[in-house]
Amino acid sequence: MTLLNYWHYITFGVIFLIFIGGVISAFRQDEAKIKVGMFISTSVICLFLAGFSVIVVDKYTKVVKLYKLKNKRLLSTEQIIYTGIVRNEGKHKIGAVTFELKLVNRGHVTGNVRGGNFYKASGFLDFFTSGFNKVNKPQSIVKEFVVATNLKPGTSKAFRVHFRYPPYFRSTAQFAKVWGH
Repeated sequence: MTLLNYWHYITFGVIFLIFIGGVISAFRQDEAKIKVGMFISTSVICLFLAGFSVIVVDKYTKVVKLYKLKNKRLLSTEQIIYTGIVRNEGKHKIGAVTFELKLVNRGHVTGNVRGGNFYKASGFLDFFTSGFNKVNKPQSIVKEFVVATNLKPGTSKAFRVHFRYPPYFRSTAQFAKVWGH
């Protein structure tokens, strides 16, 4: 759940004043078509501004950093475990901290994008239909985990996440990021 801070309420107040001004100017019009059009356009613009302002205020008030990210691969269970610490570097409480991890198989990373690095279908029909019962082998995977909730300003929390590691991945590059909402 997203926690609102006083910056959210200030922006909502400004947007509400814009909405009231638009409604008052709409009802001062003489024609009904113009009144309805102005009211609908003012409502849509204010709703868009409200949604956009939540995203912008969250970006600048909820600052999360990732520290000591480590991974360990368990070959017996074909899983990979990531551990690390997330810290609230901002001045406001964060409702949920999301950790996103993107793993990319070789070829994409080094710029070496030859045909042998990718899983390719065999057969004429498979070329067009990707096979009826074939398993797709993606060359990149993205996983998201909520690793902390209600993180107060200046506090840290350790986390541990695990998921199945694709056995066909070789020379994997990882890209990790965190954000608060």
